[in-house]
Amino acid sequence: MVSRSYSNLLDLVSGDSPTFGRGGKKIPRVATVAGVLSELDDETSNSVTSDAPSSVSQDRMIIVGNQLPLRAHRSSDGSGEWCFSWDEDSLLLQLKDGLGEDVEVLYVGCLREQIDPSEQDDVAQTLLETFKCVPAFIPPELFSKFYHGFCKQQLWPLFHYMLPLSPDLGGRFDRSLWQAYVSVNKIFADKVMEVITPDEDFVWVHDYHLMVLPTFLRKRFNRVKLGFFLHSPFPSSEIYRTLPVRDELLRALLNSDLIGFHTFDYARHFLSCCSRMLGLAYQSKRGYIGLEYYGRTVSIKILPVGIHMGQLLSVLNLPETDSRVAELRDQFRGQTVLLGVDDMDIFKGISLKLLAMEQLLTQHPDKRGKVVLVQIANPARGRGRDVQEVQSETYATVTRINETFGRPGYHPVVLIDTPLQFYERIAYYVIAECCLVTAVRDGMNLIPYEYIICRQGNEKLDETLGLNPSTPKKSMLVVSEFIGCSPSLSGAIRVNPWNIDAVAEAMESALIVPEPEKQMRHEKHYRYVSTHDVAYWAHSFLQDLERACRDHVRRRCWGIGFGLGFRVIALDPNFRKLSVEHIVSAYKRTKNRAILLDCDGTMILQSSISTTPNTEAIGILNNLCGDPKNVVFVVSGKDKKTVTEWFSSCEKLGIAAEHGYFLRPSHDVEWETCLPVTDFDWKQIAEPVMKLYTETTDGSFIETKESALVWNYQYADPDFGSCQAKELLDHLESVLANEPVSVKSGQHIVEVKPQVSSSLRSV
Repeated sequence: MVSRSYSNLLDLVSGDSPTFGRGGKKIPRVATVAGVLSELDDETSNSVTSDAPSSVSQDRMIIVGNQLPLRAHRSSDGSGEWCFSWDEDSLLLQLKDGLGEDVEVLYVGCLREQIDPSEQDDVAQTLLETFKCVPAFIPPELFSKFYHGFCKQQLWPLFHYMLPLSPDLGGRFDRSLWQAYVSVNKIFADKVMEVITPDEDFVWVHDYHLMVLPTFLRKRFNRVKLGFFLHSPFPSSEIYRTLPVRDELLRALLNSDLIGFHTFDYARHFLSCCSRMLGLAYQSKRGYIGLEYYGRTVSIKILPVGIHMGQLLSVLNLPETDSRVAELRDQFRGQTVLLGVDDMDIFKGISLKLLAMEQLLTQHPDKRGKVVLVQIANPARGRGRDVQEVQSETYATVTRINETFGRPGYHPVVLIDTPLQFYERIAYYVIAECCLVTAVRDGMNLIPYEYIICRQGNEKLDETLGLNPSTPKKSMLVVSEFIGCSPSLSGAIRVNPWNIDAVAEAMESALIVPEPEKQMRHEKHYRYVSTHDVAYWAHSFLQDLERACRDHVRRRCWGIGFGLGFRVIALDPNFRKLSVEHIVSAYKRTKNRAILLDCDGTMILQSSISTTPNTEAIGILNNLCGDPKNVVFVVSGKDKKTVTEWFSSCEKLGIAAEHGYFLRPSHDVEWETCLPVTDFDWKQIAEPVMKLYTETTDGSFIETKESALVWNYQYADPDFGSCQAKELLDHLESVLANEPVSVKSGQHIVEVKPQVSSSLRSV
């Protein structure tokens, strides 16, 4: 048996059309020959996929994440066999609801537990047949370097704005950890290769653990339909650019067809990095943001993930939840509960929240005995000294507050650092008057969403709490402005968590807001959260991924580059690769040849510090000019004095200076002008304006030519230079409106030159 992708390869090589359809039974695990077609130069075999579109609609999605949405444990019957079940809390499992019942979903990822090598084959077969999961078994030492090393010590802190200023802050860059990260991503790519049907399947990769995976998949299959979603923040360019492998990660992500972010800020930072480090510009067209990358359009998706409504509502209906709500009602009777639910890590701002509570009780003595902060502290996902420091500071602050403001029967802060059942956490949501999320940086944080749904409650909980079911529900949120869910919660009180006074004031405000306003805020939030759930998010992402991949079959693709520098060049179907043999043959047959050569950026590389053609280029030009059958012209944007100096040794070379305004067929002929322009008075108007923008834009300069004035901002800050260029263009068009000139913008330039009459253009 061979894989469908391998069979398509055989069909392509033999010249036959692929005959596999979707009607037959899938081959779940196959041996795959990787990267064969990337070595072929034939026009019909330049990609691993076929040129013909599939006649059957897509019905399979391969979801790739660091961890499979499974729980595992050894059997308790003494056999020692592994038992597996779905992890209902996993986002990867929950998003399946938005993909439609007709979409088959396969999962690729790691297991949380270490599986002995002797058991791996049996476990893999069981997971594939029972759960449609393909496990990636990573050796423990390699996984530790990958996850606890590069992911948690370098990427995760950096993406949360922590620079490695000392070994204790995030960890210095370690090349061996980076190599482990790449190796694990390669293993994931091999696992995807086992099950993918590249012409038809969609692949959805999740989070920063697998940021270079798109390159490995694109290298195997040039037209793979590939989406990536980043669940963490993406830092500003000033932070991200400190990463030694910054370009490799950006280029790897750009091998996706669609890149998703929770907020516009995260997307804006990514686009800024692409602009500043790779020189790529983005554009918004009909509501969609796209980056042009070697002929491919990489789409950008901005949509925060939602919660799983069905799971929350089912837990709300459990009798255990109702019983726990009744217990908490009695425990906190006569008191107002403020609730915090956070992981015990350095970015969740637990200590800042506690300090704000201390400030509230200090400034408002009337709140003592009446207000309680319940802080649920989940175990940290990472490990290290920073986690221990957070724990120590949290315990010390809680003890101090309770000793200062507490009394018999009243503890101002209730810290819960033991694992809770989901229904218990839900019960705390139900009885809390306000939810506080003061993280200093968080990719998304779904705690406020869960709180909103739980405060909506149900009839049974209303009865338990003694509420009138017909009375509108109410809730209050105090959220950090640095978390991903903040922009979608317009009715929340947004705070800077570092400002302890402001957080304390927000807590006070949340307590005294009139009931009708609490109800309106809750209604607004509930309407958004209940309609923008995880299914909506997944469905929307799949729709955009389908749109982004719509033109795959109509594109000709060539893979170029080595390692993580690999990328695909996508060209129009009518494009034909230039054949060197054909050109040489035609060159030898002809008796008269006109050869036009570009100069700037061709003979003189833009990345070179040298501003003159090298001796090799001059020698080639003289060889071409030495053939009497050849007429050779070099076209340059430089002035005639400069190009005369550059090509002084090429006596038979024709030169077009200032983009053809001046022409000289050979060295011993005088320069000619193509336009009889005598009026250059407009320069006296344009030049002072350009000088003004040059003075205010560091790195810009003016090129003064006989026929034109050019403002160049190639070496200026790209964002500021582009902004200034737009202003300069408008300014010049205004002051030169009555002059016989044209004002145009180009790549890093704004140029003013004489107008060309319609009669001359037609000539």
